[in-house]
Amino acid sequence: MDNKNFAIGILSTTAVILFVGLIVINTRPDPALASGMTNSGGPYQMTVGSIDGNVEEVVYVINAPMQRLLAYRFNPNSGAIDIMQGFDLTSLREQSGSKTPQRGQRPRGRRP
Repeated sequence: MDNKNFAIGILSTTAVILFVGLIVINTRPDPALASGMTNSGGPYQMTVGSIDGNVEEVVYVINAPMQRLLAYRFNPNSGAIDIMQGFDLTSLREQSGSKTPQRGQRPRGRRP
């Protein structure tokens, strides 16, 4: 076997390995993002959103009886879930001028 055939064999093998690697990388599914998922349980409603262009995901939790919204995010440095921000929803309602319906009272308007 001469050096020319050996070099062609090595280059062909390298090309096949690189081609298979390219196929494997391009056939992987996109990462799953939880943006827009909503769930409720009892007096709580939870939804997931992202900030900074899908770099970081945040879980928003609404406590309906206390009219409070809390935002949580995962801290990869400590491996814990930290409270990002808390917000009082009653101040929002007062600013918008809408009233919260009392228990047993049906809100006026059309159903969506």
